[in-house]
Amino acid sequence: MADIVLATLNAKYVHTAFGLRYLFANLGELKSKAVIVESDINKRTLEIAEAILEHDPRVVGLGVYIWNVAQTTELVAVLKRLRPDLVVVLGGPEVSYETESQRIVELADVVVTGEADAAFGQLCSELLAAGRAAPRAGNLPKVMAAQTPDLAQIALPYEHYTAEDVAHRIVYVETSRGCPFGCEFCLSSLDRRVRYFPLEPFFQELDRLIERGATRFKFVDRTFNLELERSLKLLRFLRERCRPGQMFHFEIVPDRLQDEFLEFVAQFPPEVLRFEVGVQTFNPQVAMRINRFQNYQRLKRNLRFLREQTGVLLHADLVFGLPGETLDSFADGFDELVALRPHEIQLGILKRLRGAPISRHDVEWQMVYNPNPPYEILQSKTVSFDTVQRVRRFARFWELIWNSGNFGRTAPMIWARASSPFRAFMRWSDWLFARVRRTDSIALVSLMELLFEYLTVELGLDPAGVAAALAEDYQRAGRRELPAFLKRHLRGVRTAAAPRVASQ
Repeated sequence: MADIVLATLNAKYVHTAFGLRYLFANLGELKSKAVIVESDINKRTLEIAEAILEHDPRVVGLGVYIWNVAQTTELVAVLKRLRPDLVVVLGGPEVSYETESQRIVELADVVVTGEADAAFGQLCSELLAAGRAAPRAGNLPKVMAAQTPDLAQIALPYEHYTAEDVAHRIVYVETSRGCPFGCEFCLSSLDRRVRYFPLEPFFQELDRLIERGATRFKFVDRTFNLELERSLKLLRFLRERCRPGQMFHFEIVPDRLQDEFLEFVAQFPPEVLRFEVGVQTFNPQVAMRINRFQNYQRLKRNLRFLREQTGVLLHADLVFGLPGETLDSFADGFDELVALRPHEIQLGILKRLRGAPISRHDVEWQMVYNPNPPYEILQSKTVSFDTVQRVRRFARFWELIWNSGNFGRTAPMIWARASSPFRAFMRWSDWLFARVRRTDSIALVSLMELLFEYLTVELGLDPAGVAAALAEDYQRAGRRELPAFLKRHLRGVRTAAAPRVASQ
């Protein structure tokens, strides 16, 4: 039994709920009366409710995010039907703004907005000490704004990663909160104060995690490379403890990378560091409109260095649908990014996060968003609904073909003869959707056959060359037995990935 259950629905099993562990770590004497119950959005609502209620809690704290708000709303409704006396407390970015219009807020008892590390524990102490059946009866406000905590005073959560977390899941860590930049599509633009955790206690916790066998770390700092000396100190710490199989993920601002930083990351073994590079748009007018200022010359220079002189894995982000962006201008920007050869390009569709200042452009640019999460753009003054749908499919097929790593040699054939990789891939995307009428549940071998047909019939490429490339891609992951359609085109042909395929 537990008086307090901390719960959330992660997007995937591999993710861990960082926020819940902070709340748990800062419960003080109440920690012995609390448990964490994690699930994911693919689990049935009644099963999640059962897992929570089996602890017979008096208070349930739920982390609410853009990816789980729909399912969490269902969960709260079920919990309150089964246990009307249960105190349901919400927190998280999705319920920190525009609370008056949200069904989930109406269903719950209390919402704690902002950074609730300490505030949630204080609330629970008050609720449990008073023995209230429902906080509204005790004259508590529906919405409570948490005071911004002193990062040097809050308890760190890292000991609360379990052995299963360490062995099988991503371990989230942070050395700072806040962001100095004002990009209007991001909630961080609402508070540009950057606050730092003391490094020595953090290093001690990180050392313990590494000794426990953790290998996959994701730093959630909004701008890891903001302060050179601080970031170098952390990188030196990691370099000294670098072991095979480790991965450290950071978000960086690419045009602010300094030479000393670049030269140091070049010392890491290949694929240990993974940088998430927020480019978002190559259109200077659009960038200025959303208060995002970038030095594109430095950005390109730094990405070239990282790609050519280091073993860093580069994951670059672009956003489609920003106010004033057209399909042509976005295509040109995508082509510029392809030329810089990041390992992955994440093509996202603009989302209107609750509270984000991007909404100030709604009238002028006729921005129309989906009313349902994740609130993606549907159309605007410069892009039609049909265009957004085509780009949405493009993004999904790009994930399947390029970001998956399954077609490293074959994928560039799609745009090898074209002046624009974006427009060439869009042609393939339109063709593929016309054939299959879906963007998911496409088996790998079926996708290979369709790609073979497109490259050889639609683009007129040599069948033997395409088959050889597909065979190399297929067997790179350790698969040995080739699909039958490839064998037919590879009889007597020696490929780089496999021995000669004999005639049958």
